[in-house]
Amino acid sequence: MNRPPKIPQSVLVVIHTPDLHVLLIERADAPGFWQSVTGAKDFAEETWGQTAAREVAEETGLDAHAPGHRLRDWGLENVYEIYPQWRHRYAPGVTHNTERLFGLCVPAPLPVRLNPREHTAQGWWPWAQAAERCFSPSNAEAILWLPRLGGMMV
Repeated sequence: MNRPPKIPQSVLVVIHTPDLHVLLIERADAPGFWQSVTGAKDFAEETWGQTAAREVAEETGLDAHAPGHRLRDWGLENVYEIYPQWRHRYAPGVTHNTERLFGLCVPAPLPVRLNPREHTAQGWWPWAQAAERCFSPSNAEAILWLPRLGGMMV
């Protein structure tokens, strides 16, 4: 069965606590690749916020809209070149992706339910350690924004 090409619009959701502990998950297809929640829009009309909430649920089992959780669109975007090994997922000629940044503040480090086809491990780290652990420079940079975002987080 052929899958339709991925839409080159995705979200990055930094899940964190008020004291700036950050959840990272390790990719199943790239051991050692630690990241925040990421994922592409399922269809062009899906809003950024819908994509963020769906990806959080799919990758962690967390409800972004549960009481005590605050999903925030940071109003920031990255445009980056898609790694060559993943370009086959997109339409021919697509080489760049637009990534919208979100934060999800949860009251405390929570247990998560990983999809074993996508991720194999999870952990909560203080923000600076989490940023160092990330494979993706744009993900590390997003985590480094946490202390500067102040009131947007909670």
